[in-house]
Amino acid sequence: MRYVIFVIDGSSGTASGGEMAAIDAFNDKLRAGGNWILAAGIGSPATGRLLDNRSGAGRVEQRSLNSADEYYSGFWVIEAATAELAESLAAEGSRACNRRVELRPFLR
Repeated sequence: MRYVIFVIDGSSGTASGGEMAAIDAFNDKLRAGGNWILAAGIGSPATGRLLDNRSGAGRVEQRSLNSADEYYSGFWVIEAATAELAESLAAEGSRACNRRVELRPFLR
């Protein structure tokens, strides 16, 4: 089953110097274990554009849907045979990126 692990960040600037090396090592582990599908960092809410073209409305707003102090700053899409494995990998991802993460299963 596929899962997404969202990285939760904020504007506190708490990044440490070794995070990228730890994230790279975690990514390598995911690849070696056959769990890797995709990972990426994403822009802050300030870079978001909210579009609504239902019924041809053509609305575009320079903002994010959410305006909370915390936001998603990246994600992994993984393959895991069990929910327990997905949760274990999410915990490792949290440790690697030094952030809280949210784990959600893909819907079928």
